[in-house]
Parts: sequence; structure tokens; C-alpha cells
Amino acid sequence: MIAENLHKIEQEIQESCALVSRNRQEITMVAVTKSVDSITANELVELGVTDLAENRVNKLLEKKQSLSHYQQIKWHLIGNLQRRKVKLIINEIDYFHALDSLRLAQEIQKRAEHQINCFIEVNVSGEESKHGVKPEELQSFVKGLEDLDKIHVVGLMTMAPYEASQQEVRAVFSTLKQLQESVKEQNLQYAPCTELSMGMSQDFKTAIEEGATFVRIGTALFRKG
Repeated sequence: MIAENLHKIEQEIQESCALVSRNRQEITMVAVTKSVDSITANELVELGVTDLAENRVNKLLEKKQSLSHYQQIKWHLIGNLQRRKVKLIINEIDYFHALDSLRLAQEIQKRAEHQINCFIEVNVSGEESKHGVKPEELQSFVKGLEDLDKIHVVGLMTMAPYEASQQEVRAVFSTLKQLQESVKEQNLQYAPCTELSMGMSQDFKTAIEEGATFVRIGTALFRKG
């Protein structure tokens, strides 16, 4: 089942890339394993998936321990991170997708033993239920990270509203792309901002068309039938 789902997703990624003349190699598919156990995650790795994501600190640590025999796995924390848990997780991950406050960045600076690849979470849709920096505050937020040498801003992340039209979803992703370009063109050493983490099971094809370089897919990988 997982092999079939993975094959279908791979085809859809390639089709979306072809639509907008992008190279498939530009896209990293991150498998969100929060709803499955380590045995299932193990199956994914055996199928060649090397980027795994969790949204909770304890679950990521458990899975990393269970799959420690795979040196090739890159671990992504995609959920919001409480400052008190930074010390537990920050040196165990390869990417953090939800940097959303200077206080959190300062805590990471304090606890990190090396440079951390971070995506700044931007609340493009303006939903109150979502975390993230407001689009109009992004530039000043990036400026505020300048002296934190453990923070490496690889890109921006957002989530589109779950029950939105494709037109609304596309507008959210398009806006994030414009914001990413506006940071990238400043040529900041600490914030190259070349990547875009956006798109999940229901909207990753649209995200790829709008410039996503990391897509976070869970449901579509594990659905039955």
C-alpha cells in the first residue's frame, strides 16, 4: 500500500514540475510520520524516503531512536516548538520548519551546538488559529536574527487554509514565494532564504507550481485503498 501511494505521489510531483518547467531534483518530499509507528516509518525508509518529519518533540525523539540504524535519515521538526523543549530537540534535527518568534530564536541560539537550518513560519492567510510571523513584519524579524550565529534561515514556511478554494490556496503560496524572493535578494549570509516549505497532501501540487522546494506529505502516503 505505502509503495503504491509513494509511486502515485512521485508521479504527481513529476507532473506538477513538468507543468511549470521545473526540475524534479528541486523538490524534497518530506514524509510526515506523526500518524504512524516506527515500523511503518521503517518501511518508508526501505523504499528510499530519507526525509522524515514529526510535529511533536517526544515523537521525533522516539522515532529517531527506533530508526538510529539508518544514518541517511534527515529529521524535520515541523510543529511549533515551546521554548522549554528546545534543549531536548534542537541538536537532534536537521531542519526546523516553524521559527516564529525572536524569543524562540534566542533560546535556540543558547542551546544549539551547531548552526540550525530554520524555516521562518509566516502566517500568510492571517488565520488566528495559526502561528507565524505576519508578512508585513517579516523583514524586521529577519533583521532581528542577524547576531544569532546558530540560526541559518534556509527559507520560509506556511500552511494554506484547510478548507479554501484552489484559488485562495494558490494566492497564499504565491505570496510566500514573493516574500521569500524579497529576503533572498538581500544576499544575507545568515539568511540565504532559497527554500520554500509549503504544500501538504491536499495541496502539494499547487505548492510545487508556485515554487515549493519542500513538500510535507503524510495522509496521502498512508491512506488505504
